[in-house]
Amino acid sequence: MARWEPGARERLVLAAVDLFTEQGYDATTVAQIAEQAGVTRSTFFRYFPDKRDLLVAGQEALSRLLAEGITEAPPGATPLEAVAAGLERAASTMGPMNRELGPRLKAAVAASAELQERDALKSVGLAAAMTSALVARGVPDPIAHLAAELGVLAFKRAYAEWSDADRDTAGEFAPYVLAALDELRAASASLG
Repeated sequence: MARWEPGARERLVLAAVDLFTEQGYDATTVAQIAEQAGVTRSTFFRYFPDKRDLLVAGQEALSRLLAEGITEAPPGATPLEAVAAGLERAASTMGPMNRELGPRLKAAVAASAELQERDALKSVGLAAAMTSALVARGVPDPIAHLAAELGVLAFKRAYAEWSDADRDTAGEFAPYVLAALDELRAASASLG
């Protein structure tokens, strides 16, 4: 097995999502994931404590990027403008692998209650990171929570649209996420 080849983490995630989709989460073993990714079991455990953690791969980095973007937003930015800065920062790191993973991940999550739970916890973690960054900017807690939840919703909606879009015309992720946030901002204004 070519464990010294670069990209082992990414190959593990892709292999796991494919296997979860093909044969189900419960029926997929760590050994199968490692074999399909072309690495050893010990390499798998170097990156992930168990197969449940594959779904939240990259969550810490994503949370950090969202918080950094919010923190670095201009001082006079509204809470949603700060969230937009965080979303734009995170979106700038999303590349072809993230896009390719979208439909496959969606299918794997839809087929497993445990993965649905992990996905929900990931959303909670992202919202918490954005809320903390907004509160640190002096945004009152309820407003920070609401803005962060809108940010998570915008991210999820935009990611689904971006990953399903035509490969030749989709472009970068940032315009999708900013458009989704603008749509949610307009929708929330109509709530009255």
